[in-house]
Amino acid sequence: MEWVGWAAAILTTVSFVPQAVKVIQTRDTASISLWMYILFTAGIACWLAYGLIIGDVPMTAANAITLVLATIILVTKVRNG
Repeated sequence: MEWVGWAAAILTTVSFVPQAVKVIQTRDTASISLWMYILFTAGIACWLAYGLIIGDVPMTAANAITLVLATIILVTKVRNG
């Protein structure tokens, strides 16, 4: 059953790659909600902490990668408005 966790981890993490790549390439964050990314990034940090606490590898891996991608988008949004 662990494969379901890995599938969810991979799919949800990969879903952030196109947005992160677009933001990195264009620096255009005008249509991105600042509050959505603030709240989302905080939530991902909590999921990462929870994954570490319970020792869930798929949850920890997915949220670590997603946190990096979401933070890139959030920092770019804060810098560029």
